[in-house]
Amino acid sequence: MTVTTPAERRLELVSTVLLALATVATAWAAYQSRQWTGEQAQGYSHATATRIAVNRVSAVANRQVQIDVATFIQWVDAHEQRRTGLAAFYRARFRDEFKPAFAAWLATKPFENADAPPTPFATRQYRLRASKEADRLEVTAAAGSDQAQKANQRADNYMLAVVLFASSLFFAGISTKLQGMRARSGILVLGCLLFLGTAIWISTFPARLTI
Repeated sequence: MTVTTPAERRLELVSTVLLALATVATAWAAYQSRQWTGEQAQGYSHATATRIAVNRVSAVANRQVQIDVATFIQWVDAHEQRRTGLAAFYRARFRDEFKPAFAAWLATKPFENADAPPTPFATRQYRLRASKEADRLEVTAAAGSDQAQKANQRADNYMLAVVLFASSLFFAGISTKLQGMRARSGILVLGCLLFLGTAIWISTFPARLTI
């Protein structure tokens, strides 16, 4: 009959506790890795959708600029030809966003004042709502990409924790198979240190819970 010494019983108890804790910790880290992977996918999806909106709004802004430039050039031509009726025709068809810039530009007497802005587009009054919206959406898209990158890093960190916890499980399991007390103790201590170090490390991570 094999007699189990108190020291061996203590090692077995520690091994059992370590196996239980490492099993739970491994499952938790794997769950968190999956959660953050989902967060990453959502972040990139949101950023992509927002950038599509950026392109759409930017295209609208570009078309508006083209319209403003075209009507302004026609007005200048009519003005230089002293065709006041035609000039008034084009001026009446200026877009509402362009009119304040055009009025501010005219106030500087551009045909007489060499220091006047070269065109209404160079004045501070020329602002497009579509351009502002595109800038806002670009900031939102950048934030979404940044969030996705952080989520990806967190998912990778949790997956590394899975590997480390699994390693502590391995050490706890193999310690029960060894014969020498010194070898069993050494392997078990290594497993405990690996578990504790990893547990302390992931305690600094943010966690996500989905109900």
